[in-house]
Amino acid sequence: MTGVIVFLTVLVAASTFGVWQRRRDGRVRPATPSDHADADTGERLSAAEIGAELGERATLVQFSSAFCQPCRAARATLAHVAADTEGVVHVEIDAEANLDLVRRLSVLRTPTTLVLDHTGRIVGRASGAPRLHDVRAALPA
Repeated sequence: MTGVIVFLTVLVAASTFGVWQRRRDGRVRPATPSDHADADTGERLSAAEIGAELGERATLVQFSSAFCQPCRAARATLAHVAADTEGVVHVEIDAEANLDLVRRLSVLRTPTTLVLDHTGRIVGRASGAPRLHDVRAALPA
């Protein structure tokens, strides 16, 4: 009987975690002070750090890795938004080749997407493949 109770408890816990993770995965959330070192001004990334010029409106920075399947979906979504929205640029960064930046920005998984405003300040962040409508909603005005 104890085995059945343990099995059901593990099943419920795993199912709850799975539902929670699925709902959270890919959602772009506003950047918070805990996301960056300087809580007053926010973390900023320069064109030199990301290897491309910043967009006039926004820059979508995607951290990817070579064998990441969700990174392909994220790439397609972010490239689509950049192509359809004036002043928005999509930049993909290889997480394995940029470990210092990955550590500094607390990138824990790929894909991770950062939404930067025109000055390079991080205004949004998503872990997992972001949804099209979430990316569009996160763009600065």
